[in-house]
Amino acid sequence: MNIMNHKRSKIAVLAVGLLSGGMLVSCSNSDGEQKDKNDAVAGGSVPAGHADSANAGIPTFTLEKGQFSTNMFVPGELIAFQQVDLYAKVNSFVKKLYVDIGSEVREGQLLATMEAPELQSQLASAESKMKSQEAIYIASKANYDRVVETSKTPGTISQNDIDQADARQKSDFAQWDATKAAYNEVAETLKYLEVRAPFNGVISMRNVNPGAYVGPSGKGSELPLFTLQEQKHMRLVISVPEAYTGYLTEKDKVNFTVKALPNRVFTAQVRRLAGALDNHLRAERTEMDVYSDDKTLLPGMVGEVELPLPAKDSSFIVPTSAVVDGTERLFVIRVTPDHVADWVNVQTGRSEGGKTEIFARGLNEGDKLITKGTEEIRNGSVVNAAPTGNAEAGGKK
Repeated sequence: MNIMNHKRSKIAVLAVGLLSGGMLVSCSNSDGEQKDKNDAVAGGSVPAGHADSANAGIPTFTLEKGQFSTNMFVPGELIAFQQVDLYAKVNSFVKKLYVDIGSEVREGQLLATMEAPELQSQLASAESKMKSQEAIYIASKANYDRVVETSKTPGTISQNDIDQADARQKSDFAQWDATKAAYNEVAETLKYLEVRAPFNGVISMRNVNPGAYVGPSGKGSELPLFTLQEQKHMRLVISVPEAYTGYLTEKDKVNFTVKALPNRVFTAQVRRLAGALDNHLRAERTEMDVYSDDKTLLPGMVGEVELPLPAKDSSFIVPTSAVVDGTERLFVIRVTPDHVADWVNVQTGRSEGGKTEIFARGLNEGDKLITKGTEEIRNGSVVNAAPTGNAEAGGKK
């Protein structure tokens, strides 16, 4: 009886051992297959039979062209339409000032007078020489007239005497003319002692007081007497980046705001385009005319300008998420009819509202693109795409 029980125990232990071994073999095979599958997915080359488990149901959309109109915001600066620094034209002393900072002046209005005593002496000397030469000319002309009158009696005056008298009176007249020019030159210089406004505007700077010694820039004064600005008519100056220079044209209207009045929107009209790019900013200088009779806007203010960028031609428009900004390239992922991922290099244009304008040679209308591109979807890998035309994904049916 004991022998029978001992045999039964050995048989039970043997059965348990065989069962445990079979389970270990089964687990080992399962782990090996899973490892092979993970290795295949990581390598980016998924067998056709495992496409569903690798990239199953990836959202896609159909590529189409459309009109893309956006707005762009750029900083702009308000400057006076006309601005000039006024210097004294001759070395002199300030005699009297008639305006100050903030004074509104009209064209031709007297702003300041200077005095230069040496100019008065030069004028008196020039006047004296002019009158002296005038007297000499009057005498020589009278002599010539007498000689001509006497020569009418035959044999009294030779032709040579007549010619000499004529030459003398002409020379004296030329000398008189020269002294008149010298006198006028000094007289005109005296007018430089008056500084007048060259155009309507506002005095925005005054740098001298009565009695100050002034003169031309670099010779008598380091700073101007006044700075005059035309403030009711101003220029709004912006720099348009190279990529957007083709969208703005003359007479286009733009809106802008300034920090001093953030709740007000002002309008300006494009008037002048530089037609060339700045060498440093790679942008085109653009100017707009702004009028402010009530001085709400002032020169020197910085504004935020809203530039309209209307669509001119049809272009490919995709969800921004479809564009992959990789380490070495910018691309979208196209799904070929064979369900293979194809990286296509693109250039981007404008972006707004989750949509981006793209340009590429290798794309055509009707291509199927992945809505949310990522470098994890390797180029050439098998893709199991979801149906196209999802509006939230950016596609259009």
